[in-house]
Amino acid sequence: MMRASERLRTFARQMRHAPTKAEGRIWRWLRARRFGGHKFRRQFPIGGYILDFYCPELRLAIELDGRHHDAEWMVDYQMNRRRELTRHGIEVVRIPNELLIRDAQSVEECIKAVIERRMNIAV
Repeated sequence: MMRASERLRTFARQMRHAPTKAEGRIWRWLRARRFGGHKFRRQFPIGGYILDFYCPELRLAIELDGRHHDAEWMVDYQMNRRRELTRHGIEVVRIPNELLIRDAQSVEECIKAVIERRMNIAV
């Protein structure tokens, strides 16, 4: 697995102490093995990236996209990031913050469906 630098691990630790509202909401769902008993970590550094939420058992990353993800420079960054993580067997699920605000139940069902699908792959 890709090892993160000490600088990135320190930054991830700082980010855990100042979550966005959307991150806080998703974390309330995922923490303490509330989704099918799977352990998720938040602001988890892997290689040169910090994943919003990551389940090592399922090799699943859940990423929340705020408005800054619409920036032109983010398109290439996100594509390279996804390619690198996929190369290591990590599936990335992207959830726009606006969708979480508008329809939290759909987001929750989507996460459950992805977890169920990943469980079938892991078996």
